[in-house]
Formats: sequence, C-alpha cells, structure tokens
Amino acid sequence: MQCRHVKLSGLRISRDITSLSPPPPPPPPSSSLPPPTEMAAFTPTPASIPPTNVLLRLKDLPEPHPNYHPLNPLAFILRAAQIYPDKVALVHTDVQHPVVYTFSVWAQRVQNLAYALINAGVKPGDRVGVIAPNCPLIADAHHGVLAARAVITPINTRLKPSEVAYIIEHSQCSILLVDYEYLHLVAGTKVPVVVSNDTGRAGDPYEDFLTAGRQFSAEKGWSGLDPEPNENAAAELCYTSGTTGRPKGVITTLRGSYLAAIANAFEGQMNRNSTYLWILPMFHAAGWTFPWASVFAFAKQVTLRTVNYTQIWNHFLHSGVTHYCAAPTVQIGIVNDPQAKKPAQAISAIIAGAAPTAHLIAELEKTGIKPIHVYGLTETYGPFTRNYEHPSWADLPLEQRARLMARQGHAFATAEEVRVVYSTDSDDDAPLRDVPRDGKTVGEIVTRGNIVMKEYFRDPEATRKAFAGGSFHSGDLAVWHPDGSIAIMDRSKDIIISGGENASSLSIEQELASHPHVLEVSVVARKHPKWGERPMAFVVLHPQHAATWENRHKLFEKDLKEHAKTRLPGFACPEWVEVVPELPKTSTGKILKVELRKRVAKL
Repeated sequence: MQCRHVKLSGLRISRDITSLSPPPPPPPPSSSLPPPTEMAAFTPTPASIPPTNVLLRLKDLPEPHPNYHPLNPLAFILRAAQIYPDKVALVHTDVQHPVVYTFSVWAQRVQNLAYALINAGVKPGDRVGVIAPNCPLIADAHHGVLAARAVITPINTRLKPSEVAYIIEHSQCSILLVDYEYLHLVAGTKVPVVVSNDTGRAGDPYEDFLTAGRQFSAEKGWSGLDPEPNENAAAELCYTSGTTGRPKGVITTLRGSYLAAIANAFEGQMNRNSTYLWILPMFHAAGWTFPWASVFAFAKQVTLRTVNYTQIWNHFLHSGVTHYCAAPTVQIGIVNDPQAKKPAQAISAIIAGAAPTAHLIAELEKTGIKPIHVYGLTETYGPFTRNYEHPSWADLPLEQRARLMARQGHAFATAEEVRVVYSTDSDDDAPLRDVPRDGKTVGEIVTRGNIVMKEYFRDPEATRKAFAGGSFHSGDLAVWHPDGSIAIMDRSKDIIISGGENASSLSIEQELASHPHVLEVSVVARKHPKWGERPMAFVVLHPQHAATWENRHKLFEKDLKEHAKTRLPGFACPEWVEVVPELPKTSTGKILKVELRKRVAKL
C-alpha cells in the first residue's frame, strides 16, 4: 500500500497507519516490577531541554486590562515551571522505557507540542483528537493543545472502531495523537495521525513531532505563542453516551476548566507535597480536570497505562502516593488485592460513579485510605459536589456514618448551589420549583454557574433541553435534606454505570435487536458485586425462531452475548439475559422499564 504523508519541516505525519514503525516490546510482568524509582539516569531528548533564562510568559494580549486577565488552565504549568522548575512533575515508570520530567522540562515539551500542532496546520478552535491511556502523551495534550489555542478531544480507548470513527467525524478533528496500542481504532481514517510509541526517546514518531515543533519555533519560546483572549473559548470536547445511540459531545471552556481544577485541588487538599496516581483515565471527562488540578497544586503525577493492582500497590507503598480518583468498583479491587496494607503516608481516594458502601468505607479506612465522595457529570467538568464530613460523624456507628457519607452533598466552592427541583417533562423555560428539604420528596438535580458545560457540540436542540429553565438538568433524581445536602435516589435517564463507564441502554438495545432471532428487547441495570451495575437484557424471541431455542434458553443467552461482543464495548455487553414471553407496556405500547427494574431488584 502506498503511503500518503503531510510534510512538516522534515517530519512526516502518516496517513497510512499500516506503514508506521512497530510498537516497543511490552513491559515485564507486573509481578517482576521493582519498586518504582524516579529514574535519575533518564535523559530527556535535547528538544525537551529549555533554554537558559527561559521566559515563561505568552505574548501580550492586544489590549491588556490592568484589572482583568482571561482565565486559562495553561497558566498553571507556566507558573509551576517558574516557581518549582526542578521539581519532579510527571513520572511514567511501569513501562519498557520509563521517563521522568521536571516542571521546567515538561513545560518545554508542552511548548514544543503547541508549535508542532501549529506547524501541522492546526488553527485556533480546531479539535485535536487524542487516543491514549494514561501516559505522557495525553498529559502533554491537556496543556499543549490549549497552548496552540485548539480544543483537546480525548477519545475513550475502550470504544469500538465504529464508535471512534463517529466521534472523529462528528468532532471534525484536524489531527490525531494516537498511542501505538490503539492504532487499530483509527484504521482507515483520513485524518493525519501522529503516533507515540511511549518511549520518550529520539526516533519515537511523537518525539520527532515535538522536535520538529521546537525547530519550527525558531526559539521564539512562549512569547511567540498567541494567548487566547476569550476565557469562554472551548477548551475540551468530551463525548458521553447520554441516553441515545449516538454519543453527545460536551464542550467545556477555559474559564470553567480553570475554576473546576482549582476546586478539585482545594477539595482534595492537594499541594506541592502531594503525589497523584493516575488510575482514572484522563480521557474520561478530562480526567475530572485533575490534569490541571495536579499542576495547579504543584503535585507530582504518576501515570499508569492500565488499572493494574500490583502496580497500584507498588506505588502506594513506594512512591508516596497521596491522592487518586476511582470508581467504587476499582476501590474494591484495591482493598482486596493481596498486597493491600496500610502505607506509611495518608492517601485520599476521590470516589464518584456510585456511593461507596459501608463495607468499602471500612476497608478503605483500615488501609489508611480516606474516601472523599464526590458527584458530577461530564457536563459539569466531572465532580461539582462533595460530601462534606462533620466532626460529629466520627463517633457514629459505621453503618450510620456510611449512610451520611453516601450522600452527594453540597456544591464545590467555585460552583453555584446544587438544587433539587420538581421534575417536568416540558422543555419550556418556566421557573424551576425547589422540592421541600425534607429528605423524602424526589426531584431532579439541577445546577448552573461556573462549572457547567458551554453546550453540546453541534446539537443546539439537546443544549436547549439541557438548559431549560435557566439551569443544567442532570437527569438524576434525588432528595434534598434539611442540611442542604442532596442524595441521589434514582436516574431518570436509562444510563447503566458499569465500572465507572456510562452505557446507554438504548444503544445496547439497538445492537441486541440486530440479532436475527430477537423480536423485542429491553435493557435495565442490575447490581453487580464487582462492577456496581451491569446490563440485564429481557428478550422476546421472534416467533419464527422461538422453537429453535425451546428449553435451550441458556444456549441462546450465550449466543446473544457472543453477538453483543462483536458490536459493543465490554462494559456495555449484557451480563444476564432472560427470555420472556412479553415485555410490560403501557396502553400506548411504551415498555415499562420500572416494572423490569422491580423484577431485577428481587433477583
């Protein structure tokens, strides 16, 4: 096959991924990994070394104001490199080619990436797709893309190629930064691809891309880059499943990202002595803004390509980890790992996706891990509420304390008040009415203010509905307690949260219905001891094929699951399948999922 390339100052960006250099060999088995070190012997590429007396300041705005500057989280890395240039900022050791970067070196690499993107033709407002696990590439992109005044578009590595293709097309990405392990997700794309072999060494296509960016800069440095004058310009475009078969693109802003990052650093009590371990994927809701929050706090970040409990505990015990984010399902794996024991330092676990159980809280606390329960959505930059503990809770029995800790709490310091309002099916802009703060009346969670998305990308109708009444509608149902804290009771949207991933029941139903023997299907969430929730499918067989599976429903279940695996991500595949003669419906033919949920609750 003949390759097509775009030439950029001596660097060729491949459009034919079959011609790219092979990836590096896999790392040794986790069990053979030594205690992590900061790899003092590692030498960054020459292009990563900043010049002497580097000026860490962007070009001045055309019309600067003495009492105002546009908020932009890019400022955090410039500030960190100025105040703590030699402090370790980013550690990536559980790989074949470990790397460690100080703030000064990392800032130079971010600058190189910005120039490389501009040299590749990226214009302000363009989307830059990133497909990578937690590694330096995606950490760089959260700063370098903003420095190029572009919009970072992280894509879930767990999706199917067809889903990735849709996001690339819908987002209109102008270039893709792709980790070698996920090249299969972009096979056939016409968008230019820059590949990272995750080595940090010369000869790696991504490193060559950065080197070309440094050359293109002609040593103009940071002052050669234009600042973004509009703090409400798009910063990130993240895709979330929503309740339809197609994912929605959530546009967040520079201002919102700045304020959400500061809130997360404050709420997590992070500072320059903190070490943040990347367990939560950075592609998920911008890593809840922790790519910026950690830098704002001058914290060291340690990246893990996969959720590997041996590696996690290796870092807990030897790297001084103080903070991490993870869903309850991952927390369960952490506390049940054979290596689990109380580390020398205190660790804070930021938990979201589901409320931690009393048993999980107890197990975390036994191992010296303090749970911090937060709540949010992609549309709110990740967390925007926190369960604020009270000193009086410490003396309560565990079960009672756990019930209080399971609440979603109050809004962050930089967010406006979270409210619970009477739900309505109308999309008009009638004033929203608060439910009584009695802990009993169920309503919908709404909020507004600094850390609410700007819009759904290329979907004004969905944006209008989400902002009905002048607030963002979460679709989550909750009660409001007398102390002002909220507690989720159920979800109005049919989202199944499995292992921290959102799966659309409608999307699952669409794929299961493609099985030739399925007449009707409905999917609801069912509790799972490990993943929190997993999909359960209720299926009505097609009359022409019902006889084929008579008294063989277990075999049909296996057949349907195999069919699902070819069309859905693993977290969206049904864990259980039940063949039923009919589905409960309303008089107008709408399936009554509430009846199915009642049935599932008894299982």
